[in-house]
Amino acid sequence: MDKSEHGPLNRIPVQALSLRLARTPIRMQHAQTWRIDKINPVHDLVFCLTGKARYRVGEESFVLHEGEAMLIRARERFHGVHGGGDDYTGVAQHFTLDLFGRADLIDQMHLQRRVKLRDWSVLHPLIVHYRTMAATTSPTLVQHHQFMVLLLAFLDDAFLGWREEGDLLANQGQLSLQIMLLASGLAADPLKEDALEKALERVPYNRDYFRRAFRERIGMTPQKYLELKRMEYAIHRLGLGKTVKETAAELGYSDPYFFSRMFKQYIGASPSSYRLKRTARSRYRYVE
Repeated sequence: MDKSEHGPLNRIPVQALSLRLARTPIRMQHAQTWRIDKINPVHDLVFCLTGKARYRVGEESFVLHEGEAMLIRARERFHGVHGGGDDYTGVAQHFTLDLFGRADLIDQMHLQRRVKLRDWSVLHPLIVHYRTMAATTSPTLVQHHQFMVLLLAFLDDAFLGWREEGDLLANQGQLSLQIMLLASGLAADPLKEDALEKALERVPYNRDYFRRAFRERIGMTPQKYLELKRMEYAIHRLGLGKTVKETAAELGYSDPYFFSRMFKQYIGASPSSYRLKRTARSRYRYVE
Protein backbone atom coordinates (compact mmCIF):
# COMPACT_ATOMS: atom_id res chain seq x y z
CA MET A 1 0.00 0.00 0.00
CA ASP A 2 2.57 2.52 -1.16
CA LYS A 3 0.07 5.33 -1.52
CA SER A 4 -0.28 5.59 2.28
CA GLU A 5 3.22 7.09 2.28
CA HIS A 6 1.57 10.26 0.98
CA GLY A 7 -1.74 9.88 2.82
CA PRO A 8 -3.41 12.73 4.73
CA LEU A 9 -2.28 11.43 8.15
CA ASN A 10 1.21 10.34 7.15
CA ARG A 11 3.17 13.19 8.73
CA ILE A 12 0.84 14.08 11.58
CA PRO A 13 2.70 13.76 14.92
CA VAL A 14 1.62 10.54 16.61
CA GLN A 15 0.82 12.35 19.86
CA ALA A 16 -1.68 14.52 17.99
CA LEU A 17 -4.14 11.72 17.25
CA SER A 18 -6.51 9.89 19.54
CA LEU A 19 -8.51 6.99 18.07
CA ARG A 20 -11.37 5.55 20.09
CA LEU A 21 -13.57 2.63 19.11
CA ALA A 22 -17.03 3.37 20.48
CA ARG A 23 -17.95 -0.33 20.50
CA THR A 24 -16.72 -3.68 19.23
CA PRO A 25 -16.88 -4.31 15.44
CA ILE A 26 -20.35 -5.05 14.08
CA ARG A 27 -20.47 -8.35 12.17
CA MET A 28 -22.93 -7.66 9.39
CA GLN A 29 -24.85 -10.68 8.04
CA HIS A 30 -28.06 -9.40 6.42
CA ALA A 31 -30.70 -11.29 4.45
CA GLN A 32 -33.07 -9.68 1.94
CA THR A 33 -35.48 -8.53 4.66
CA TRP A 34 -32.83 -6.29 6.28
CA ARG A 35 -33.39 -2.58 6.56
CA ILE A 36 -32.11 0.16 8.83
CA ASP A 37 -32.99 3.78 9.65
CA LYS A 38 -30.94 5.46 12.38
CA ILE A 39 -28.52 8.15 13.52
CA ASN A 40 -25.23 7.33 15.25
CA PRO A 41 -23.59 9.75 17.71
CA VAL A 42 -20.13 8.84 16.32
CA HIS A 43 -18.66 8.12 12.88
CA ASP A 44 -19.37 4.75 11.27
CA LEU A 45 -17.01 3.14 8.72
CA VAL A 46 -18.58 0.26 6.78
CA PHE A 47 -16.80 -2.36 4.63
CA CYS A 48 -18.76 -4.63 2.28
CA LEU A 49 -17.44 -8.20 1.93
CA THR A 50 -20.22 -9.88 -0.07
CA GLY A 51 -23.55 -8.93 -1.61
CA LYS A 52 -24.75 -5.34 -1.83
CA ALA A 53 -26.89 -2.80 -0.02
CA ARG A 54 -28.75 0.35 -1.01
CA TYR A 55 -28.17 3.39 1.18
CA ARG A 56 -29.52 6.89 1.45
CA VAL A 57 -27.53 9.37 3.53
CA GLY A 58 -29.00 12.85 3.47
CA GLU A 59 -29.63 13.60 -0.20
CA GLU A 60 -27.22 10.92 -1.46
CA SER A 61 -28.41 7.52 -2.68
CA PHE A 62 -26.04 4.78 -3.77
CA VAL A 63 -25.33 1.06 -3.75
CA LEU A 64 -22.47 -0.38 -1.70
CA HIS A 65 -20.78 -3.37 -3.38
CA GLU A 66 -18.13 -5.89 -2.42
CA GLY A 67 -14.72 -4.27 -2.09
CA GLU A 68 -16.17 -0.87 -1.26
CA ALA A 69 -16.22 1.14 1.95
CA MET A 70 -18.31 4.09 3.07
CA LEU A 71 -18.24 6.63 5.87
CA ILE A 72 -21.36 7.74 7.69
CA ARG A 73 -20.46 10.80 9.71
CA ALA A 74 -21.59 11.32 13.27
CA ARG A 75 -25.19 12.54 13.65
CA GLU A 76 -26.09 11.83 10.00
CA ARG A 77 -29.39 10.03 9.46
CA PHE A 78 -29.03 7.08 7.09
CA HIS A 79 -31.33 4.49 5.59
CA GLY A 80 -30.26 1.10 4.27
CA VAL A 81 -31.95 -1.87 2.62
CA HIS A 82 -30.71 -5.11 1.13
CA GLY A 83 -29.63 -4.73 -2.48
CA GLY A 84 -30.94 -8.08 -3.70
CA GLY A 85 -29.23 -11.41 -4.33
CA ASP A 86 -26.96 -13.05 -1.77
CA ASP A 87 -26.61 -12.02 1.85
CA TYR A 88 -25.05 -8.64 2.45
CA THR A 89 -22.06 -9.21 4.73
CA GLY A 90 -19.29 -7.02 6.03
CA VAL A 91 -18.12 -5.18 9.08
CA ALA A 92 -18.94 -1.77 10.56
CA GLN A 93 -17.00 0.14 13.18
CA HIS A 94 -18.16 3.09 15.26
CA PHE A 95 -15.26 5.39 16.09
CA THR A 96 -13.94 8.86 16.84
CA LEU A 97 -10.62 10.34 15.73
CA ASP A 98 -9.64 13.42 17.70
CA LEU A 99 -6.87 15.91 17.05
CA PHE A 100 -5.05 16.85 20.28
CA GLY A 101 -8.16 15.71 22.13
CA ARG A 102 -9.87 18.97 21.10
CA ALA A 103 -11.22 18.60 17.57
CA ASP A 104 -12.83 15.91 15.44
CA LEU A 105 -10.25 15.30 12.70
CA ILE A 106 -12.75 13.59 10.38
CA ASP A 107 -14.82 16.79 10.42
CA GLN A 108 -11.75 18.71 9.20
CA MET A 109 -11.61 16.68 5.97
CA HIS A 110 -13.45 16.68 2.66
CA LEU A 111 -13.97 12.98 1.91
CA GLN A 112 -15.72 10.93 -0.73
CA ARG A 113 -18.67 9.19 0.82
CA ARG A 114 -17.98 5.82 -0.80
CA VAL A 115 -14.84 4.42 -2.42
CA LYS A 116 -13.70 1.31 -4.20
CA LEU A 117 -10.69 0.26 -2.13
CA ARG A 118 -7.69 0.10 -4.43
CA ASP A 119 -5.80 -2.34 -2.20
CA TRP A 120 -8.75 -4.70 -1.81
CA SER A 121 -6.67 -7.83 -2.42
CA VAL A 122 -4.47 -6.87 0.56
CA LEU A 123 -7.23 -5.51 2.78
CA HIS A 124 -9.77 -8.28 2.21
CA PRO A 125 -8.13 -10.91 4.46
CA LEU A 126 -7.54 -8.28 7.17
CA ILE A 127 -11.20 -7.23 7.11
CA VAL A 128 -12.33 -10.86 7.23
CA HIS A 129 -10.05 -11.47 10.22
CA TYR A 130 -11.19 -8.24 11.90
CA ARG A 131 -14.79 -9.34 11.52
CA THR A 132 -14.18 -12.93 12.63
CA MET A 133 -12.22 -11.99 15.75
CA ALA A 134 -14.61 -9.27 16.93
CA ALA A 135 -14.75 -9.34 20.73
CA THR A 136 -18.06 -9.72 22.53
CA THR A 137 -17.26 -7.20 25.27
CA SER A 138 -15.08 -4.11 24.84
CA PRO A 139 -12.64 -3.25 22.01
CA THR A 140 -9.11 -4.62 22.39
CA LEU A 141 -5.72 -3.04 21.75
CA VAL A 142 -5.22 -5.32 18.74
CA GLN A 143 -8.52 -4.16 17.28
CA HIS A 144 -7.41 -0.53 17.64
CA HIS A 145 -4.26 -1.27 15.65
CA GLN A 146 -6.12 -3.25 12.99
CA PHE A 147 -8.81 -0.64 12.57
CA MET A 148 -6.25 2.14 12.23
CA VAL A 149 -4.80 0.26 9.25
CA LEU A 150 -8.28 -0.02 7.70
CA LEU A 151 -9.12 3.61 8.46
CA LEU A 152 -5.87 4.83 6.89
CA ALA A 153 -6.59 2.79 3.76
CA PHE A 154 -10.05 4.34 3.47
CA LEU A 155 -8.76 7.88 4.06
CA ASP A 156 -6.00 7.43 1.47
CA ASP A 157 -8.65 6.61 -1.16
CA ALA A 158 -11.38 8.98 0.01
CA PHE A 159 -9.42 12.11 0.93
CA LEU A 160 -10.21 15.17 -1.22
CA GLY A 161 -8.59 17.89 0.88
CA TRP A 162 -8.73 19.81 4.12
CA ARG A 163 -11.62 22.13 4.82
CA GLU A 164 -11.24 25.65 3.53
CA GLU A 165 -9.99 28.27 5.93
CA GLY A 166 -13.25 30.15 5.67
CA ASP A 167 -15.09 27.13 7.04
CA LEU A 168 -12.50 26.57 9.72
CA LEU A 169 -12.65 30.08 11.12
CA ALA A 170 -16.01 29.24 12.61
CA ASN A 171 -14.82 25.88 13.95
CA GLN A 172 -13.17 25.38 17.34
CA GLY A 173 -10.86 22.81 15.75
CA GLN A 174 -9.14 25.36 13.50
CA LEU A 175 -6.24 26.01 15.86
CA SER A 176 -5.52 22.29 16.28
CA LEU A 177 -5.71 21.77 12.54
CA GLN A 178 -3.31 24.66 11.86
CA ILE A 179 -0.84 23.21 14.36
CA MET A 180 -1.12 19.78 12.76
CA LEU A 181 -0.59 21.18 9.26
CA LEU A 182 2.42 23.20 10.35
CA ALA A 183 4.01 20.21 12.11
CA SER A 184 3.38 17.87 9.17
CA GLY A 185 4.77 20.44 6.71
CA LEU A 186 7.98 20.87 8.70
CA ALA A 187 8.40 17.11 9.00
CA ALA A 188 7.91 16.67 5.25
CA ASP A 189 10.77 19.00 4.30
CA PRO A 190 12.86 20.11 7.30
CA LEU A 191 15.67 21.48 5.10
CA LYS A 192 13.51 23.84 3.09
CA GLU A 193 14.84 27.38 3.34
CA ASP A 194 12.74 29.69 5.54
CA ALA A 195 10.15 26.89 5.87
CA LEU A 196 9.12 27.83 9.39
CA GLU A 197 8.99 31.58 8.78
CA LYS A 198 6.90 31.21 5.63
CA ALA A 199 4.57 28.72 7.32
CA LEU A 200 4.02 31.04 10.29
CA GLU A 201 3.14 33.88 7.91
CA ARG A 202 0.19 31.84 6.66
CA VAL A 203 -1.17 31.04 10.12
CA PRO A 204 -4.22 33.22 10.94
CA TYR A 205 -3.17 33.76 14.57
CA ASN A 206 -0.96 36.01 16.63
CA ARG A 207 2.56 34.57 16.47
CA ASP A 208 3.13 34.38 20.23
CA TYR A 209 -0.29 32.87 20.87
CA PHE A 210 0.24 30.26 18.15
CA ARG A 211 3.72 29.32 19.43
CA ARG A 212 2.32 28.79 22.94
CA ALA A 213 -0.52 26.64 21.60
CA PHE A 214 1.93 24.65 19.44
CA ARG A 215 4.16 24.00 22.46
CA GLU A 216 1.17 22.96 24.57
CA ARG A 217 0.07 20.34 22.04
CA ILE A 218 3.37 19.13 20.56
CA GLY A 219 5.55 19.50 23.64
CA MET A 220 8.06 21.94 22.11
CA THR A 221 8.12 25.21 20.20
CA PRO A 222 7.87 25.23 16.38
CA GLN A 223 11.58 26.10 16.15
CA LYS A 224 12.64 23.22 18.38
CA TYR A 225 10.29 20.86 16.53
CA LEU A 226 11.94 21.87 13.25
CA GLU A 227 15.40 21.29 14.73
CA LEU A 228 14.31 17.85 15.94
CA LYS A 229 13.15 16.93 12.44
CA ARG A 230 16.44 18.20 11.01
CA MET A 231 18.37 16.00 13.43
CA GLU A 232 16.18 13.03 12.51
CA TYR A 233 17.07 13.73 8.89
CA ALA A 234 20.74 13.78 9.95
CA ILE A 235 20.31 10.32 11.48
CA HIS A 236 19.14 9.08 8.10
CA ARG A 237 22.11 10.64 6.28
CA LEU A 238 24.63 9.30 8.80
CA GLY A 239 23.05 5.88 8.47
CA LEU A 240 23.72 6.02 4.74
CA GLY A 241 27.44 6.52 5.41
CA LYS A 242 27.74 10.32 5.23
CA THR A 243 30.46 11.85 7.39
CA VAL A 244 29.64 14.25 10.20
CA LYS A 245 31.13 17.12 8.22
CA GLU A 246 29.13 16.23 5.09
CA THR A 247 25.92 15.90 7.07
CA ALA A 248 26.49 19.20 8.87
CA ALA A 249 27.05 20.97 5.54
CA GLU A 250 23.92 19.43 4.06
CA LEU A 251 21.89 20.78 6.98
CA GLY A 252 23.45 24.22 6.59
CA TYR A 253 25.86 24.16 9.54
CA SER A 254 29.24 25.65 8.65
CA ASP A 255 30.67 24.49 11.99
CA PRO A 256 30.56 20.65 12.40
CA TYR A 257 31.26 21.03 16.14
CA PHE A 258 28.17 23.18 16.63
CA PHE A 259 26.16 20.66 14.62
CA SER A 260 27.48 17.86 16.85
CA ARG A 261 26.34 19.71 19.98
CA MET A 262 22.88 20.26 18.49
CA PHE A 263 22.66 16.62 17.43
CA LYS A 264 23.56 15.37 20.91
CA GLN A 265 21.10 17.76 22.51
CA TYR A 266 18.18 16.37 20.50
CA ILE A 267 19.22 12.75 19.89
CA GLY A 268 21.16 12.00 23.06
CA ALA A 269 24.36 10.77 21.37
CA SER A 270 27.05 12.35 19.25
CA PRO A 271 26.73 11.96 15.47
CA SER A 272 30.17 10.36 15.27
CA SER A 273 29.34 7.66 17.83
CA TYR A 274 25.97 7.07 16.17
CA ARG A 275 27.67 6.69 12.79
CA LEU A 276 30.26 4.29 14.27
CA LYS A 277 27.50 2.14 15.75
CA ARG A 278 25.69 2.02 12.41
CA THR A 279 28.93 1.12 10.63
CA ALA A 280 29.68 -1.62 13.16
CA ARG A 281 26.21 -3.10 12.78
CA SER A 282 26.58 -3.12 9.00
CA ARG A 283 29.91 -4.93 9.27
CA TYR A 284 28.45 -7.44 11.73
CA ARG A 285 25.60 -8.25 9.35
CA TYR A 286 28.09 -8.60 6.50
CA VAL A 287 30.26 -11.06 8.50
CA GLU A 288 27.20 -13.14 9.40
